[in-house]
Amino acid sequence: MTQEAVERKTQTPQEISFTKAFSSFSVNDLKKAKNFYAQTLGLEVKEQPEGLELQFEDGQSIFIYPKGDHQAATFTVLNFPVADIRAAVDKLADAGINFEKFGAETKTDEKGIFWGEKKGHGPNIAWFKDPAGNFLSLIEIAG
Repeated sequence: MTQEAVERKTQTPQEISFTKAFSSFSVNDLKKAKNFYAQTLGLEVKEQPEGLELQFEDGQSIFIYPKGDHQAATFTVLNFPVADIRAAVDKLADAGINFEKFGAETKTDEKGIFWGEKKGHGPNIAWFKDPAGNFLSLIEIAG
């Protein structure tokens, strides 16, 4: 074993630098995804050879890639923090977004808002789907 291999093998996780981490998820149609994220949500979308990169003002990015056998996530893949969930839901509903309605523990109101803060069950959240059926959410963050 070379000295370099020995050094790599003995590295601890604390010695590894993880910078500029990002998340990714799949869609079944890049053209529809680009239109939705850029036009409907108003995000900055850059086309890459392998897919789409969503870029945010704080420097974060999300990568969206095509997958022929895509199956929509049954969990939230992307959360959008907002200061006023009611206003954000109204604005996106005016843009044609339909918010999900749930019952039981995550019962939403007529607009699709789960008022978790009022119930002592976490933040206020409203879920919606992208054209590929992936769950996205607005999540109210104070301050």
